[in-house]
Amino acid sequence: MKLNFSNPTTGMQKLIEIDDDKKLLPFFDKRMASEVPGDSLGDEFKGYVFRIGGGNDKQGFPMKQGILCNHRVRLLFKKGMSCYRERRSGCRKRKSVRGCVVGPDLAVLHLVLVKKGAEEIPGLTDDNKPRRLGPKRASNIRKLFGLEKKDDVRQFVVRRELNEKKKKAPKIQRLITPSLLQRKRYFKALTRKRMEAGKQMKADYMKRVAEYRQEQKEARAAEVAKKKKEKK
Repeated sequence: MKLNFSNPTTGMQKLIEIDDDKKLLPFFDKRMASEVPGDSLGDEFKGYVFRIGGGNDKQGFPMKQGILCNHRVRLLFKKGMSCYRERRSGCRKRKSVRGCVVGPDLAVLHLVLVKKGAEEIPGLTDDNKPRRLGPKRASNIRKLFGLEKKDDVRQFVVRRELNEKKKKAPKIQRLITPSLLQRKRYFKALTRKRMEAGKQMKADYMKRVAEYRQEQKEARAAEVAKKKKEKK
């Protein structure tokens, strides 16, 4: 079985192949998201703790969280479910996926480093791979650099070098600028004006209705008076 290790803190990944099933016994019958010590894998993994992130069986079917078995099942998938991408709007599809319990029939098991041990693992913990892309949302940029509200987020965007002359920066999302606040005020003022205009129109309408009813009443009274006069 192949084990694909990933280290979120350094951004490194390492793939190793283990043929001895005895080393893999602590992982068997464990579910996805379970934390397993890596001591059985070898001396270099002593003290390490890994979280089971997922895997694929020998035919390439992915493990799916929440299916409590160690074999394949056919499920009806819809938009928003993992292991499925909607091709047409509202389309559902029955697909084969593997349960979330680890077994010997897996080809690849994905493990995420949770706790580091005493020794360094070459290619996983000894180096640091910088992130290719930085955060895009304003609040995430503030969180990354520990900024305050008054700091200008635009000065801290992670820029990517295309070549010696050109750099590329993402468009910051949810950035509050003076023009945005002005636009917000403008739309609020428009809404307020519409509400006031609506109230005025309603008042005018009700006034006109009252006038019309009064006119109708007067006309009716005049007609009745005329008929009475004719009878005399």
